[in-house]
Amino acid sequence: MPAPERIPSRSLTGTGLVALLAEGELTVLGQIREASNAVLYCTVVRDGEEAACVYKPVAGEQPLWDFPDGTLAAREVAAYEISEATGWGLVPPTVLRDGPYGEGMCQLWIDAPPREDEDGGPAEPPLLALVEDEEPAEGWKAVARAEVGGGRTALLVHADDARLRRLAVLDAVINNGDRKGGHLLSAPGGRLYGIDHGVTFNADDKLRTLLWGWAGEPLTAEAVEVVERLGTELAPGTPLVTRLGELITEVEIEALRGRVAGLRATGRHPEPSGEWPSIPWPPV
Repeated sequence: MPAPERIPSRSLTGTGLVALLAEGELTVLGQIREASNAVLYCTVVRDGEEAACVYKPVAGEQPLWDFPDGTLAAREVAAYEISEATGWGLVPPTVLRDGPYGEGMCQLWIDAPPREDEDGGPAEPPLLALVEDEEPAEGWKAVARAEVGGGRTALLVHADDARLRRLAVLDAVINNGDRKGGHLLSAPGGRLYGIDHGVTFNADDKLRTLLWGWAGEPLTAEAVEVVERLGTELAPGTPLVTRLGELITEVEIEALRGRVAGLRATGRHPEPSGEWPSIPWPPV
């Protein structure tokens, strides 16, 4: 489908946007066909407010061997809940609701910034790159070497960017099995969002990501504070755990607590376990 025009939500923020997504009238305008599951581009309207959003009905989810059928939409909402608990706001507002094709995930549409700035230059520097160097340049972190055809390889690198580093911590917490380059969305104002969190919160280690550049390095002071706070908010009976209990299983919540406890104990970014492919395919 062609790139949709932005439909503003006026001055709504926070809980107002969540209410709009959860309670507004949902109208399907088209389908995003590149996705493996059903992803529908919609508008949502409530009390004179209107926004563009993505609606992923449970009925359009493809079965996976390692996740129970019909659970991906709820996992996306759980990822939003954890993102909000960090205070980083890394996942767009996301709710679980009924829609034209049944229950599904509804998430605020994020507009990409202009492709060029006022002087004609790139508005947003790249976050990922393939380079021929053996070592990453200053300001970049190495991920792995990748085949690029003709028997040649290149070094896959990502930017040494504080926003990406926060996402790397979030992914470690939620056990994200699919952090691809295409799941990183730059937004106006310098914001960066992560999307497509359906394969998260598995009780087994499934972390697959392009953001391994900080593997084994100490967490930032900010991240240490966040995981400490998460440890408290994930105690049994808290409001966060009550919300998560409606979205993922108790076994998965306990595994979530274990991952947070592990980050608190080591104070470091996790490293690939070697028991599971560490980089998603295709990487973008």
